[in-house]
Order: sequence, then structure tokens, then C-alpha cells
Amino acid sequence: MRLVAGCLYCCVSLLASPTITKVDPPNWWANHSINPVRLLIRGTGLTGARVEAKSSGFRAGNLHVNERGTYAFVDLTIPRGAKPGAVAISMTTADGSARVPFEITSPLARTGRFQGFSPDDVIYLIMPDRFANGDPSNDDPTISKGLFDRSKSRYYHGGDLEGVIRHLPYLKDLGVTAIWLNPVYDNVNHPNTRETYDSRAITDYHGYGATDFYGVEEHFGTMDTLRKLVDTAHAAGIKVIQDQVANHTGPFHPWVEDSPTPTWYNGTAAKHIANTWQTWTLMDPHSPPAMRKATLDGWFINILPDLNQDDPETARYLIQNTLWWVGMTGLDGIRQDTLPYVPRSFWRDWMAAIKREYPSLRVVGELFDGNPALVSFFQGGTRRFDGIDSGVDTLFDFPLYYPLRRAFASGQSLRDVPVMFGHDHLYTNPGALVTFLGLHDVQRFMNERGATVDGLKAAFTLLMTARGAPMIYYGDEIAMRGGGDPDNRRDFPGGFPGDSRDAFTEQGRTPEEQSVFAHARTLTRLRAANPCLRRGNMETLAAEDHVFAFLRTGAGCSAVVAFNNGAASAKVSLPAAAFKDGRVADALGGPAGNVSGGVLTVELPAMSSAVFLR
Repeated sequence: MRLVAGCLYCCVSLLASPTITKVDPPNWWANHSINPVRLLIRGTGLTGARVEAKSSGFRAGNLHVNERGTYAFVDLTIPRGAKPGAVAISMTTADGSARVPFEITSPLARTGRFQGFSPDDVIYLIMPDRFANGDPSNDDPTISKGLFDRSKSRYYHGGDLEGVIRHLPYLKDLGVTAIWLNPVYDNVNHPNTRETYDSRAITDYHGYGATDFYGVEEHFGTMDTLRKLVDTAHAAGIKVIQDQVANHTGPFHPWVEDSPTPTWYNGTAAKHIANTWQTWTLMDPHSPPAMRKATLDGWFINILPDLNQDDPETARYLIQNTLWWVGMTGLDGIRQDTLPYVPRSFWRDWMAAIKREYPSLRVVGELFDGNPALVSFFQGGTRRFDGIDSGVDTLFDFPLYYPLRRAFASGQSLRDVPVMFGHDHLYTNPGALVTFLGLHDVQRFMNERGATVDGLKAAFTLLMTARGAPMIYYGDEIAMRGGGDPDNRRDFPGGFPGDSRDAFTEQGRTPEEQSVFAHARTLTRLRAANPCLRRGNMETLAAEDHVFAFLRTGAGCSAVVAFNNGAASAKVSLPAAAFKDGRVADALGGPAGNVSGGVLTVELPAMSSAVFLR
């Protein structure tokens, strides 16, 4: 009897009906450039299934199920003009059937959305968890108890999307016209005890360890909150840039233990190669494929599972995911993480899909390297030796970041800055590069050896007056300190319950903080009022060890911008043919200059900057 009972139990288990636990994407739009949409269905007992779309005009086909019967790929063709609402789709096996939940969604109005960003903007980088806590109810959700603790640098601190919404007026006053949010993907929901992950890392509060590419991290809010943030920002004249990650997932993503295809990742948790970081091999026509492989296929820090974009299913999933986030929220731009560690052929196809649906949307890619030849290799607009035009709109100007830090924080040669500008010929569009003084992956400007408030102010002057689209890392406008990760991600003072002061207000800032804030705000307003500071031609007027000056001209204005990063004052004479003879004021409030016979003469104090406008 026991044997019979056991056999009956086995038979019942084997004959269990299929189950559906997740569908990616959960919804789509009629009349979209992607049609059919490729559904990734997760469940159990899917082997041998048939799929049927029962709603009028919809067709489901091209079904593929993985070996374990846990994932199915289905093409769903959406009829033109389909009305919003649930779509009846079923998966049936010999043992039963299951409903596939899926909806057609009303598209967002295009006016005022999907705008892109440009040198006309001032971008502000926000790490949501560390900026402001606007909704304490999501600090320690039931499903992720134990991850919230402000006393621990690698736990959630409570910042969220509602906190960003509440401080949009602060950003507007500062002169910000676009915000870049670190990833809001759903991340790990339990305390990490896996030593092989990273003994320092307890949570992925930063957003770069996704466990669900179609979910919003519950500590930050919901999809409705994210859409509210985008809409509220747009109403205030502020664009929104989303941080996306196509290179890797978090180590606790369900795919790591059960992948949709055998080649979904490059390798497995048990057997994979570590990334060697040799990004230079990607632009080297002489490097063999084996050298490039470790860079393209290696797992980031030997921990983060590397997605295989050469698997057509993986690639299609990632492309659709990008378009879904944009369509669901009305985003204006994308910051793409770890750009060089993904094949350029994927970026070509990914960018083409974005531009077909959202022609004005813009993408900035991260390539953390000081070599302008390498960074320029990934900017779109021309085919490189591999025959590929990446199509990527622009990149972060890491090559300029390094000499800026050396010159204005450490007081080293200022000449290195114009020398780096001299490499602009390598880029298809140097004016589109996103320039910055710091971000979440480097120590704060004020933590550099020798850094001073005057140096930070001078650096801000260059950031806001030179070519490029300037970006401010949250807190740099008040001279926040912070060493390496995670110290460079301190909480913004005043953004959290119990804070002793509120640096979002003038009354809550120290004199030093207010001094830097006022300087940065003056510069954003100068930039907004003078188009030559945003899009004008740029001509070097002086390039010495401690003096640098340039001219911006165009759109009916001219500006001479001058710097002295030396320890003593410096008298400089600069060509200024566009200026009339006489005294000319420094728009930053420093010593006035004198123009005579087309030459501007001014005494620049130690570690200072000046802007002269005509």
C-alpha cells in the first residue's frame, strides 16, 4: 500500500497543472513600434504547453519553453487600435491550463514628455536612498525587514521618490533643469549573508543589483510614485533621466539559479570568468578576441552576473524593458551603466529601437576612463574600425574630470585642462558630453588632498561655462564631504526625520555651504541667460601652469572666462576684440577688468575665476 500510495503521489505531482508566477512585460501599448511584443513567462509545468490569445484580433505564437519547463517565450501580436484592458491569454498542457495575465495600457500623451536633454540643461544626480525621506511608511516594508538602518552605511537610509518630489522646488531654485536618478529597480529583499557576494554589502540600496527589471524598489515607492515624480518634475520644467543597467543583474536575481535560456548569462554562478577591466582592448584593432572576451563577458567585480546580449532572447528582453520604462513614466533620457562591458552591436540595435519610438529621447553612457580616444570610440555618429556606429548620443566626460580635479582641488597644473579640451576633435559631438566634478563612484571633491571652497567654486565656474552639459552630484552644491564608497553617499542634511538642520534651506546651511550654493546658483542663472555659455564656440585665450582663459561666442553674446589656480594673484591680459574699451564687471562679483584696444586686463586673486560678458 505504501508503494502504491507513493506512486499515486508521484503521478499527481507530475500531472500538476501549469502555473504562471510572472510575465515580463506585464503590459504593452497598441500602435507601438515593437509588435509583436515578446513575453517572458515564468512558472512551472510549462513543458509541452500550447498558447492561445482569445481576445479579438490578438495572436499568440512562436512559443518556446526552456528545458525545465519554468520559462516560456511567446510572441503576442497586438491589433492596431486595440483598446486598453486585459487580454485573454491561456497556456494549456495535457494536465490543465493557466491564465497569462497581460494588459494593453493607454499610452501617455507625448506633449512635454520624452524630451531628451542637451547642453541647455543643468543635470543633478540623485541617489534616492540618500537624498530625502518623503514617505517614512516604506522605510522597512514587511517583505524586507531588517534592511533599514541609517547608522549603517550600506543599509537603506529611507530616502525615496516622494522625498525627491518634495524637494523639486529646491532644485528649481538651484537652477537644475534635469535630474538623473540612480536605478529604481527592485533589489534584494532580505539581509545578505552570502560571503561570496561582498562582505561589506548588506543591501543594494544604490539600485545596481536588480532582482526584477519590471519592479520599483519598495523602499523608494511604487510605479505610481515614479510617474508622479516625472509628472511633477515636468510641471516644474525639470526633465528626468533614468539610470538603467543592461550589463548585469544582482547576484540574487531568480535567473541566476534558473535562467530562461542556457546562454542568458555569460557563464554561471559556479563557473564564469571575472572581468579584467581592459576596456582599451575594445578600441584596439590589434587585440585578439580572447582579450576582449574577459572584458565583455566577465562578471563585474567577479560577483554581478553578466547578461549575454549575444543571446537574441536576452537582447530582445533588455530592449523591450528599456522601452517599457520610458513608456510607463514619460522619461526624457537614460543614463546607461557600465557601457563598454556590453557588445557595441547591442548598443547599435538598442539605440535604434529607442529612436524609432522616442526620437527626441537622449542617452548618456558611462565609460569610467580618462582616455578621450576610448571614450570617443563609444559615442555614436560614425562607424569605427569594427564597422559599427553605436548610436549612443553622448558619454560622461571622464577624461576632463581628472584634470579638473587635479587643477582645482589639488592645485596642480591648470594647463592640463585646455590640453584635454584639445582632444575634442576625437568626438563626433564634444558639445554633448556630460561634464561633472564628482559623482557616486568617486570620493567627494572636498575630500581631495588640498581641496578648498575657493577651488570648488572655481571648478563650478568651469563646469557651468565650458562646453558640454554640466552635471552636479547631489550635495556638491553645499560642499558635502565624503571619501570612497559608501562615504561619498552620505545623507543630505535635512532630508531625514531627526536631522539637526535642514541644508535645503538657507537658514539651515552653514556660511560655507551657503557660499558655495550661492555661487553655483549664480552660475546656473548666468548659463540660462547667456546662450553663448551653453552652445557658443569655445576658443582658448591663455593656457599656462596656473592661468587658463577661454572665449565663448555665439547667439548674440560673448563671454571671456578666466581662471587662476595659483597660490598668488595673477595679472592677465587676454584678447577681447568683441568688448568695447572701458571697465567691464566680473559677473561673479570679483575684481573688474579693463578693456583697451581689444585687450582685457584683470588681476585674478589666488584660486579664483571670473566671467566677463558682452
